[in-house]
Amino acid sequence: MAQTDSKVLVLGALAGVAGISLAVVFYRGLRSKRRVSWPGFYQNRTNDPGSGLLLVDGPVLPRGQTEVLERLEALIQCVSELKEEMKALKTALPALPDQVREELKGHSEARRVGAQHRTAATRRKRAAGAASSPEGQSSEDAESEGGYMTALTDSEDEEQSDEEQTPDKLSILLDRIDRLRQGGESDKRESLSVLLEQRDEFGQNSEFLWRLTRAYCDVHDVSATLEEKKTHAENGKAVGEEAITVNPKCAESHQWYAIMCGIMAEYDSIQNKIKNGYIFKDHLDKAIELKPQDPLSYYLLGRWCYAVAQLSWIERKVAATLFGEPPSATVEDALKNFLKVEEIHPAYSKLNYVFLAKCYKALGQSEKARKMCEAASTMNTVSKEDEEAQKELDLLFPSV
Repeated sequence: MAQTDSKVLVLGALAGVAGISLAVVFYRGLRSKRRVSWPGFYQNRTNDPGSGLLLVDGPVLPRGQTEVLERLEALIQCVSELKEEMKALKTALPALPDQVREELKGHSEARRVGAQHRTAATRRKRAAGAASSPEGQSSEDAESEGGYMTALTDSEDEEQSDEEQTPDKLSILLDRIDRLRQGGESDKRESLSVLLEQRDEFGQNSEFLWRLTRAYCDVHDVSATLEEKKTHAENGKAVGEEAITVNPKCAESHQWYAIMCGIMAEYDSIQNKIKNGYIFKDHLDKAIELKPQDPLSYYLLGRWCYAVAQLSWIERKVAATLFGEPPSATVEDALKNFLKVEEIHPAYSKLNYVFLAKCYKALGQSEKARKMCEAASTMNTVSKEDEEAQKELDLLFPSV
């Protein structure tokens, strides 16, 4: 799950705004000092194109320092534009809870209408099957009625036979898709292609749809270009939303929809990143509620808790400004979830061991942290996620 590692929390990226602002304040103080030391330079406030600095009589700065000043001047402009975007975001934030509620309300309404249609169709079928001949009818009428009922029964038997064959065909397809996912990049792309070919036939089945969402996620991870990645992320999120509408009781649908929301955070505006952050946590909690023995959900929740616990004071202030209320989680919360993963599925992943070691180290339990590092070292490096885990392990092991 290499791509979900940076998607679990959007808050850290937003917190960088505070750091940039501090850099700008430092630069302006430094620029004031330089004006005293080098009176030959002052800032160009006109609209003339150029670097933003105007040379007058005075000593000449070294070329390297001039380039630094030019780049810092460009940084100030970027920060100013970012501040304008933040102001627009603050204006839109009050309406965000209403938008989320409306979206969830729309999903509930769609599910209710679909259930009503299915119920009505079932009642019509039962009414036709329960029809009986009226008293006093002639023998010919009775014979005709009996023939009709026999034909109806035969028709229902044929329908039942078709329904039995469809799940068998679907099961074979899903088994094939699950096997393909264990392969390399070409297998993952083939999996997505096969699912898209079968969508017209099985597009109303939640087991099919959440696997299609997962396939979009896998192909997103192996794609090379930004445009291709974004396309797969958008398509995957749309299918994930459809899967939840078809069957809101399917844990995997909630789980993979949450993952796709995390992926989309890489490409959305700041306002949508915040919205997807709320949706991510809500659907992950729902997945755990529906399927409490799935280690992947606990691993993702552990990553979320660990990232929140590592936020600095400044980052929490920025998060509070954007969310209205800063998220709350501790290293102990993260550790609890990573241990749950190990309880459900021992040796679940190399990266889970790495984060167990990080939690123990943060809590001052060096001996347990070292044991987790040793356990991670015994696991082979196979996937991209394993490669990332090995890099972190190389940095972590010497310090525990």
